[in-house]
Amino acid sequence: MSTAATSLPERNAAEAADLVLGPEAAAPEVLARRARQRRQMYVGQVASYSLAAFVLLLYAHDGAISIDVPSLFWLGGLLIIGTFTVLSEAGVGDKHTDHYLTVFQISAHMALQFVFLVSVPAVGVAFISALFLIFAFGTLRMTSAQAMLTWALAATGLAAVFLASDLPIGMPVATRLQRTASMLCFVLVIGQCAFLGLFGATLRKILYRRSIELKAAYQRIEELAELDELTGSYNRRCIMRLLDAEIEKSRQASVPCAIALIDLDWFKRINDAYGHPVGDEVLRTFAVTIFANIGPDDRFGRYGGEEFLLLLPGTEGDAASRMLERLRGIVADLDWSAFSPGMRVTISAGVVTLRDNDTADTFLARADSALYSAKAQGRNRITTS
Repeated sequence: MSTAATSLPERNAAEAADLVLGPEAAAPEVLARRARQRRQMYVGQVASYSLAAFVLLLYAHDGAISIDVPSLFWLGGLLIIGTFTVLSEAGVGDKHTDHYLTVFQISAHMALQFVFLVSVPAVGVAFISALFLIFAFGTLRMTSAQAMLTWALAATGLAAVFLASDLPIGMPVATRLQRTASMLCFVLVIGQCAFLGLFGATLRKILYRRSIELKAAYQRIEELAELDELTGSYNRRCIMRLLDAEIEKSRQASVPCAIALIDLDWFKRINDAYGHPVGDEVLRTFAVTIFANIGPDDRFGRYGGEEFLLLLPGTEGDAASRMLERLRGIVADLDWSAFSPGMRVTISAGVVTLRDNDTADTFLARADSALYSAKAQGRNRITTS
């Protein structure tokens, strides 16, 4: 009778979800959405008061109340709605966390119901039933503290009407028209409460869906924060963190661990001769090739430039050397001429196994020394240390 959701609950619930997920420092587009949603809400409130005034008009036509009551009630509702519309357009609500000014709206609408309940007790059921609709609207916006406050105000008003007075609160049913009007009081309030419930249910579904999407987005962000953008392998920060973890795991479980520091031979010459875009494709193709030929527990990351680090947990030195020799052969045998005629790409690698006194730095230093030895011996080879 005093408030109503808009006529398109799903669309407006989606907008409400956007506002819930919006930034605290509201951007202009967020403020515009808020203002639009408030306007739609006020239109719904006007429609609700119009329906209530129509019911009161039926009572008045049957002589149960004065003919002035419906128009006064409707004008009172419009005055409240108009006041909050002006505040809304002035941006007053946007300065508060609750930009709907829910407590003030509910208090104003309840006050109007109690004024008419006291003034026209003969049809008091019409105004009391409206309280349910007011609180149905409030539940979409109120915090627990706001709910307790407005409930206390409503309880105080009802106690004053029922306990501190002898007003004959009535529900006229003497004639067929009066019974119709009384029925409409409940039918319209129940219908509008159900409509608000539909809005709330739609909002919850949208928020749930948004939370799933947000979780997936966060997961994707975390993945991107760990991956090298060009090759899709782990970036240096992540592969170093994984190296520390594998060293700790190897010592706790007393299992071997090997690493290989891999370098693409003469990669600068590739960039100079064929251009950086081709060089990027070479790096991507190399990374995909390595991924396709390592085990599920192995970890591969870009250590820097054209250098890559391969972690081989649970792998002995000889097995690690054989694996790197196999990878070297696979890379060398690829048809690199697809990128440019005559192109040939090979790799060199230094393979080392974990020692008792190794730290991540010394472990890597030994792998780097082995890689340097492979380059010094002519490249396109695997050396151990």
